[in-house]
Amino acid sequence: MIVLNLKTYERSLEKALYFVDLASEVVEESGMRIVVCPPSIHLKDAAGRFSEVFSQHCDASEPGQHTGDLPAEALKAIKAKGSIVNHSEKKLPLETVKLVSDKLHASALESLVCAATLEEAEKIAHFVPTYIAVEPPELIGTGVSVSNARPDLIKETVKHLEQVNDKIIVLCGAGISNKDDVKRALEQGSKGVLLASAFVNAEDPKKFLQELVSVF
Repeated sequence: MIVLNLKTYERSLEKALYFVDLASEVVEESGMRIVVCPPSIHLKDAAGRFSEVFSQHCDASEPGQHTGDLPAEALKAIKAKGSIVNHSEKKLPLETVKLVSDKLHASALESLVCAATLEEAEKIAHFVPTYIAVEPPELIGTGVSVSNARPDLIKETVKHLEQVNDKIIVLCGAGISNKDDVKRALEQGSKGVLLASAFVNAEDPKKFLQELVSVF
């Protein structure tokens, strides 16, 4: 599984649907599961043309008087598949992480919850999200991958989470920049990767994505 968080880079705002179409082409060629998380202004259009679209964030609120919120019900209405929760750039209190995960699941959507540390991942595992992504914030966007700099964190997280709930799928994020980073992540027990800038800024993003897929 590869998760492409497009964030709100200038290229993402301009080319989000282009990136979605590239991912769709690679999925068709390879059979690999690839999830794209476009900027919120492109969510509806992206979900209308690709079946594996997540939001970059979801709020715990119910539909109602909540200006600017993005509730799970809205994601379901546009046929998104799920949402990232608790990214280091959008941190939430743990009790809110649980509320958001529960609301996503109640709407038959998937939750991909980010954890900065092993301790945080263990606490989140008790909320039974669909996925937990190990993402030390100090490595995000650096080009230095967690699978290279801190492979022990991935291995230990996988080991500990299996003891809490072996149905939770562990992904690896932060600094993933090439197929070697992906290979190391898989060797440590991760079932996939979460990345952003390396894909968005790639000279040939489709070729870059194909190279990552080849590792699987």
